[in-house]
Amino acid sequence: MPIPMSFRISRRSALGLVAALSVAIPLIAGSAIAQQRSQKPEQKRHAITLIVEPAYKADFKHFDWVNPNAPKGGNIRLWAEGSFDNLNPYTLSGVAAAELDNTYDNLMVPSADELNVMYGLVAEWVSYPDDFSSVTFGLRKEARFHDGKPITPEDIIFTLEALKKANIRYAQFYKDVERGEKTGPNEVKFHFTGPGNSKLPYQVAGLPVLPKHYWESRDLSKTTLDVPLGSGPYRIKEMDRGRSMVYERVADWWAKDLPVNRGQWNFDTFRIDYYRERTAAFEAFKAGGIDYWPENTAKSWATEYDFPAVKRGLVQLARLTNKRPTPMQAFALNLRRPQFQDPRVRDALNMAFNFEEMNEQLLYSSYIRTTSYFDNSERKATSLPQGRELQLLEEAKKLAPDGVPEGTFTREFKQPVGGSATAHRKNLAEAAKQLQAAGYKIVGTQLRNPAGQPLKIEILLNSPAFERHTQNYSADLKKLGIETSIRVVDPAQYQARIRSFDYDMIVHVVPQQSAPGNEQRLYWSSEFAEREGSMNVIGVKNKAVDFLVEKVVFARDREELNASVRALDRLLLWNNYVVAQWNYPFDRMAYWDKFGRPEKMPSLSPSFDRTWWWDTERANALAAKRAQ
Repeated sequence: MPIPMSFRISRRSALGLVAALSVAIPLIAGSAIAQQRSQKPEQKRHAITLIVEPAYKADFKHFDWVNPNAPKGGNIRLWAEGSFDNLNPYTLSGVAAAELDNTYDNLMVPSADELNVMYGLVAEWVSYPDDFSSVTFGLRKEARFHDGKPITPEDIIFTLEALKKANIRYAQFYKDVERGEKTGPNEVKFHFTGPGNSKLPYQVAGLPVLPKHYWESRDLSKTTLDVPLGSGPYRIKEMDRGRSMVYERVADWWAKDLPVNRGQWNFDTFRIDYYRERTAAFEAFKAGGIDYWPENTAKSWATEYDFPAVKRGLVQLARLTNKRPTPMQAFALNLRRPQFQDPRVRDALNMAFNFEEMNEQLLYSSYIRTTSYFDNSERKATSLPQGRELQLLEEAKKLAPDGVPEGTFTREFKQPVGGSATAHRKNLAEAAKQLQAAGYKIVGTQLRNPAGQPLKIEILLNSPAFERHTQNYSADLKKLGIETSIRVVDPAQYQARIRSFDYDMIVHVVPQQSAPGNEQRLYWSSEFAEREGSMNVIGVKNKAVDFLVEKVVFARDREELNASVRALDRLLLWNNYVVAQWNYPFDRMAYWDKFGRPEKMPSLSPSFDRTWWWDTERANALAAKRAQ
């Protein structure tokens, strides 16, 4: 069961790509692309890629996963959980309304069917030298904001500087971008702090574009309910604070006929209604008040889709394979809390988790256990470390002996296997031994440390959807004498507590890219472990991890990248920073039968997508059937 989400139609900024496009696929042979680049002079390219050549040439007309003649029109009603109090998606403050990034254009945009490939949107072309010390973009002369003013190099430079000042996550993500420079009337160049980071040009290419003339007199770090000026396919039409958002298609959008947009962004409007919890929203969907429902819960998928509209064929069901990343979804420990400092305690918490039983009893045997931070890729740590990976781990051990557990070198990391009562009892017994070795003793029914303090854990959730799974785990922790409680809070309170690191344990997702790079600093850097708003939510401060992260960032070829990532993966696993949960390689969805969709769906987003359209014939037929 993935983290509960509502609706995802949006394009992604570079930072958003970290969380959205992270499937592990094989890199092409060796360092072929890197070698080819080193032999070529800096050249203008219509696309930018990390690991493969783009599937589409410079003269392509449209993606093959769209209907280029899809009709425009119609309205769609969607939903989101919780509430919102902010229309600025780039600040860490407040709760931003869903899908605001559809109102902004980016320099380049990802293909929904290719991993780590982006094609030009605001930028007509991109170039970079063979040492990756800078990146240059040529802007389209026709690019405009919604007020008609042209998008200029000054806007691009302002955007990067403003984002780094307003948001710690952007500051870290673009840490190695030293400065921007206008190098022509429609040309901007970003200089890096040094050469060798082959992923940085790609990451800058995903930059959203903000209007300098609008934001320079406003504070991008603050929340706002003023409707901001954008440049994307949609603009805000209506807003009822905390309750609903209505977006309307920009009919004269400057980029509507570009190849990267043909056949997309087809609805005249889309409306997002907010519900406090899933049950009320699902009842609204069953009654026809919501048009599309992404199903994230195995139990619901198995038991709740027998209502009349499904039986009559008015609501369609689909389960589609996706090739998106398999993120590390887990119970994440807050290492800033004293009870999690001892690695033996963390190991015991992992031993106590009975995934197999939970999968059978609660998840309808639908899921598989996540076993790596880089699952389903050649960068997943397996067997014992060898060759370059072993060398890197040995170097890390010398740098920080306490940060590299001995098992890292001598045993393959494997998640404990429960399931049967016998196997689970054995795991709990091993967990009890680890806790005893860490100095804990049972006093009455409580587990206490040498100072007599009980071991307490509060598991913080932002949705009741995860409560029953957490209760199962909590019950097993209590068998060990650990005082465990579960607290469900609203999304606004949850975000505030995450920003200030006010939690013991949370359900957290660590997404990964197919070619990992700068984003690893966001997750693991010691520098940001104590800085409020950081994405290092676990609070990792390990010099060995820092060392390996830098090796990942500056890896020059496939072999070096694979070795560095495997070493990092192995070290993270052996430190037991999380209790890994599960993953599911399909999209489950239900929708009222009034839409058209392409015959070929993009592999990274096979469910509801920006490629769907309003089908008048189907909609009329549906209305007639419902009237019966």
